Amino acid sequence: MKNLELDLGERSYPIFIARDLIGEPDLWTKYIAGKQVCIVTNDTIAPLYLEKLKAQLGDKSVCEVILPDGEAYKTLTTLEQIFDTLLAKNHNRGTTLIALGGGVVGDMCGFAAACYQRGVQFIQIPSTLLSMVDSSVGGKTGVNHPMGKNMIGAFHQPNCVLADLSLLDTLPEREYSAGMAEVIKYGLICDAPFFEWLESNIAGLMSRNTDLLEEAVYRSCVNKAEVVAEDEREGGRRAILNLGHTFGHAIETAEGYGNWLHGEAVSAGMVLAMALSLELGWLGADIYERGKKLLELAGLPISPPENMDVDQFLQLMGRDKKVLDGRLRLVLLKGLGEAVVSSEAPEATIAKVLRAAGVRA
Repeated sequence: MKNLELDLGERSYPIFIARDLIGEPDLWTKYIAGKQVCIVTNDTIAPLYLEKLKAQLGDKSVCEVILPDGEAYKTLTTLEQIFDTLLAKNHNRGTTLIALGGGVVGDMCGFAAACYQRGVQFIQIPSTLLSMVDSSVGGKTGVNHPMGKNMIGAFHQPNCVLADLSLLDTLPEREYSAGMAEVIKYGLICDAPFFEWLESNIAGLMSRNTDLLEEAVYRSCVNKAEVVAEDEREGGRRAILNLGHTFGHAIETAEGYGNWLHGEAVSAGMVLAMALSLELGWLGADIYERGKKLLELAGLPISPPENMDVDQFLQLMGRDKKVLDGRLRLVLLKGLGEAVVSSEAPEATIAKVLRAAGVRA
């Protein structure tokens, strides 16, 4: 087993990474605050793992909320199902919520925990590669709005993160590839040696070699933990974790949440961010090509959808949370492993890059 700690002072918490961790309750049930537990999952994951999880909870008073699966349901309306259950079951401020699922479940469960009775504790048990390496770590929670992704939410840290790699055995290939986008991101933004390791091991990772997968999840979490520990609420450096996300969120919003998976949109967005960095003269063509090739080898899209146009892209990007005082701030690269947050890219240059990528004028 690999483990690390996200250092946030009194809000610090461990991240455990190995197979079959759910079946080791002595490791993680100590992070449950009281007797009451509410498991939040979805109708895809519940039949696979819910009973196994409940069996580890001994004499706890356990209830569950089974949400519909998919990004399209990451809404305030769906969130109310969690609150309705907590209230109906008389859960008090000592309750602990457990998120059993991917990024949508984790974000919604965490947001419910942040809001219920002004804040209760929760545990993350991610079931997708993307949630293991990204969304379950760092305390970002929330829901989508029809006008923009993740626009309603809160920072709320979990008590612990249990990255049980055995849950990936049932993860569809497309979802697995989507998670690899966030893994590759860490190499691009802050860890050049990790990027080179990924280049050497991508075939084994795509065949889900256990040892390689454990190492990839661990190194991704180490990178994210270091950035979050430095800037928990994204006032500065944490924004580099959003490489490709401003472009990607525009794709997700335009295409309808769930039609492009988050990791797929981020992959296409990272290629656009690298292309813009290249156009600005900040990034070498060799790094651009290597980044694009690695994403392609991971089974990810490297081009934006054909039905979007430049004006639509720019309008949706203008609603991004990184916009400050009317200026669009983008995460760009000045080299492999060297990300910066910049508002220096003129809109005309962004439009040029979009057109070159096949987006309609």
